[in-house]
Amino acid sequence: MPTASHVQRGQALALPARSAVSSGMANKRDRQATIRQLIEGRPVESQEELRKLLLHRGWDVTQSTLSRDLRELRIARVPMPDGGARYAVAAGSADDGSPPLDALLPHFFTQIDGVGELIVLHTLPSGAQPIGEALDAEEWSEVIGTIAGDDTILIVCRSSTAREKVMRRLKALAEA
Repeated sequence: MPTASHVQRGQALALPARSAVSSGMANKRDRQATIRQLIEGRPVESQEELRKLLLHRGWDVTQSTLSRDLRELRIARVPMPDGGARYAVAAGSADDGSPPLDALLPHFFTQIDGVGELIVLHTLPSGAQPIGEALDAEEWSEVIGTIAGDDTILIVCRSSTAREKVMRRLKALAEA
């Protein structure tokens, strides 16, 4: 192995060439494929449980990396009939890969209210982000935009008439 003294004597160090697709991206793809397999293959209730399953498969990931992977894969925690929750990949994803609104809303919806052109939609904890994203993907002409927190979404509509129409549609989807 060349040392600093080799460099001082004018000898160049040969560094291995990197391909255009870095090994980091390939690793990320492989890791995310493993996450999807684990989620689809068994009920996984927490990030810590998923992190341990990944570790058994050779992937030592941090909580922040795992959170980012779950978000990119459009994997969300959905309530189970017994009161628990598990991670799930939404079926029938839209063209952009995000879960469809009609698949998410019945699982996360808790309450809706509105005034003027504004709607406030309440969800179970951690439900607002995936629902807000799915609502944005719907591109309803009556909706100007959304702002999603952890369990609350502010939906801005074009008019109070548009708000009423959107509220009816959201309630119908939530009850389906």
